[in-house]
Amino acid sequence: MPKRVDHEERRRRIAEALWRIACARGLDGASLRDVAAEAGISLGQLQHYFSSKDEMLVFALGHISDLAARRVGERLSTLPGTPAPRDVLRESVREMLPLDEKSRTGHLVQIAYFVRAVHDERLRGHAKEGVPALREFFAGQVRSGIDRGEIAPDRNPDTEAALLIALIDGLGSYALLEVWPAEEALRMLDAHLERLFTP
Repeated sequence: MPKRVDHEERRRRIAEALWRIACARGLDGASLRDVAAEAGISLGQLQHYFSSKDEMLVFALGHISDLAARRVGERLSTLPGTPAPRDVLRESVREMLPLDEKSRTGHLVQIAYFVRAVHDERLRGHAKEGVPALREFFAGQVRSGIDRGEIAPDRNPDTEAALLIALIDGLGSYALLEVWPAEEALRMLDAHLERLFTP
């Protein structure tokens, strides 16, 4: 009887192999064959799931986002009662900084995606869908903060959300380059949230 293949598990293995390569040496020089070898499968098996590095990269980004959202949810579930908007924003931005090996690898994969997407309209679709969704999520938390009297009512939720994303990207990138420690980047983000959550 043929062995039953768990296709989602194999996709995850491929994504994790891609992360490890990105973390160790970046993606520019990594071929599909390299990723297949790292995942412990044949090139033909990998190409059954992904016909190009770009397809694989977009899948890996989605998988990273899912894992990050799960980790944020787990941390928020340990808080008493319903998490406040500030808690939700703080845990979300914390997950988006390279504070540990998992988030650092996720950051490296995102940078590899960014470099390729700048020159590829098809790849930019991931950012054009994902970033507005993240902005709307953050804006929703800001609106909740305004409704609760925790944020000044004259703040524009969409603008604050976009500024927060830009701040995370900048601080995270320079933390990755060790211009400042990741913990310092988190401290600066906390200072920004402190100012935002001042009625």
